[in-house]
Parts: sequence; structure tokens; C-alpha cells
Amino acid sequence: MTDARPARGIRAGAIGHTGHGDYGHRLHLAYLGLPGVEMVAIADPDEAGRARAMAEAGAQRGYADYREMLAREKLDVVSVCPRQSFEHAAMIAAAAEAGCQIYVDKPLAPDLNECDRIIEACDRCGVRLAVAHQARYVEPFLTARRMVERGEIGRLVSLRGRGKEDHRGGGEDLLELGVHVMDLMRWFAGDPAWVFGAVTREGRDVKRADAFESSGRIGLVAGDSVTAMYGFAGGVVGHFESARGDGAGRRWGLSLVGTEGTLLLRFANAPREPERTTLRLSRSSAAPEDRGDFVAVEAPVEPTVPGATPPPDAHMWFNGNRLAVWDLLRAAAENRDPISSGRDSRRAMEMVLGVYASHLEGRRVALPLGPRGHPLARG
Repeated sequence: MTDARPARGIRAGAIGHTGHGDYGHRLHLAYLGLPGVEMVAIADPDEAGRARAMAEAGAQRGYADYREMLAREKLDVVSVCPRQSFEHAAMIAAAAEAGCQIYVDKPLAPDLNECDRIIEACDRCGVRLAVAHQARYVEPFLTARRMVERGEIGRLVSLRGRGKEDHRGGGEDLLELGVHVMDLMRWFAGDPAWVFGAVTREGRDVKRADAFESSGRIGLVAGDSVTAMYGFAGGVVGHFESARGDGAGRRWGLSLVGTEGTLLLRFANAPREPERTTLRLSRSSAAPEDRGDFVAVEAPVEPTVPGATPPPDAHMWFNGNRLAVWDLLRAAAENRDPISSGRDSRRAMEMVLGVYASHLEGRRVALPLGPRGHPLARG
């Protein structure tokens, strides 16, 4: 990553909501030690949560109302931290109106209507929006992408993704963790042209009446088992599967199958497995997903922000947040989209919601989706 330090001090802030998604995946800490960046303020209506977040991030001031913070502090960049996405649209709109560059936790919004409104608000205000799909910034995902681009597994023919498949397995897993997998599928294979999905609950096809609000309040979900297939350019086919209780995180990740080999990316399941996400390679022409003559692939040392103070937490996802906000600041200066943009996140959400649209219509459906409301919510 090139050294592109801001010409003047950058004023940063964060919006959290303790008890309602809190600070997501620690997005308020993304500015720690970044050169030329000053952590100015935290907004959180919960007094105790606000004080705790201020101490963690080294923020100078705290506000109960994020609108007051945005009006008073004249921030350059702000993290919209809550994991509960139902508040994202209002928070992002207010930050955009204040002229802030924005970093937000995933998923971007509960449905495509809100995704559209968020992106329109940022475009109207001339600000950049980055979403916390941290895999795009860190090893060994970067190594895997370079290997695919160099043809080290031959021509890519399929992608196979799974969620954590814990108590959230099925529809909740598809939205909360599967959205990372969908974003990676697009990163490796481009935009899919269609999706075919099947969703069941206790062995029967789900109906709209089976929909429920996810436990994380990130949108409507349904089913305890999900199977989806995607069609990408060049005949590449993507698969996603999740069934409740089937994996407990052991298979969470993505398999990249080529004509001359297979790459397995398995996410670190922190805090139980804090060591690292793993990358393995097999040269077998027909290697099963988790067996065969796989060998570990050594990835380079994690990228860092030039001139940054070493972070107190070396976990790759924390470093991914730091790299993402640094790229966001550079994207604003260079008049380009961030590496993980709001538009990218919207396409990943279309892949998720397209599963329900296909299942309920009983056919393959085209992507991007035409109707923008949530398929489970239509009358």
C-alpha cells in the first residue's frame, strides 16, 4: 500500500448504540495510530457505553445524539458502527449531509430499498462509503486472489461457500455471515447473472409467513437450511449452503475450484480459533472440498498502513478495519470508489435476497434484482 498521508489533520468520529448493535466489529477503533488522523468524538445514547467506547478509542468528547456530534465537530470521516442495520440509513444520511466519508458495518441495510437510498444520499452529498468486508484488505485473501489471477489453479470453474452453520444456520447465517462469502464470490468471479435458491424449515419449503427478524436485527430471514446456486461469466458456477447445527464454524469460508487445482479459504473462528484464516492448495484434479492432498500456502506478512503506530490488537479483522478506513480516505482524495464500496455491498445483498426471491417464485431469477423490497415482506 502506497504512502498517501493526508495533507492536513483528519478529524474522525464514531457512531455507536450500546444495546442495539453496539460498536459492531470494533469499527470505532479503526483510527488508532493512523498517521495524521485524530479521533475526536463518539456518539452513543447509552452513557456507560459511550464512556467505555471513548476510553477504548481515545476520543476527546462524547455525545448522546449523533446529529449533535456531526453538527458540532465538523468531522472528515465517521464510522457507523452498530451491527443492527436498521439504523444505518438514518445515521449514514446524517453523516453524508455533514460531509463525512463513511465506514459502516455489514450488512449495509435490511433491504435493497434502503441500500439504494443510502447510496443515493452519499452520491448526492459527494462522499465515499466503504463497508466492512475486511477480507478484501487482508492476507491470506489477497494471496488467494493473486493466485487465481495468475492462473495457479488453472481456469476458475466453481466457487463453494458455507456459513458458520451454528445456531443461526440457514437463513440467519445466509444474511449475517453469508454476506461475507457473497462479497468474496464477486471479488473472485465478478457479478453473477442469476441465482437459483431453495430454503426449507424442518424439511418443508418456507413461505413468507415463516419470516422472522434475525436475532441481530439485521433484517428478515427464514429457514434452517439454505442452498443457492449462482451463474457467473465464463460458465463459472457459485454455490452457497448453510444448515443449522451442521458445522459450528468449521467449514465457514470459500473453496475456489479450478481446472488445475483447488484453493480452500477457511475463516478464523475467533475467539475460539484466533490464530489466522487458513489458505490451502490441492493439485488434485478432483479434490473433495475438505480432503485430498492439500498443503498450506504461506501468505506474506499482513499489509499495514504506512507510518501507522502498531495496533494494540493484531487480529486480522481489526487490521482490516484500519486498512479499510485508510483506503476510504485515499479514495476520497483520489475521486474513486473504496476497495469495498457501498455498491459492492449492495450487490452482495442482492445475492442474499435473490435466494428468497428465487425460492418463493420457484424459478431461477436474474441479478441484479428488479423489485427492491425484501422478498419475504412482499404482500
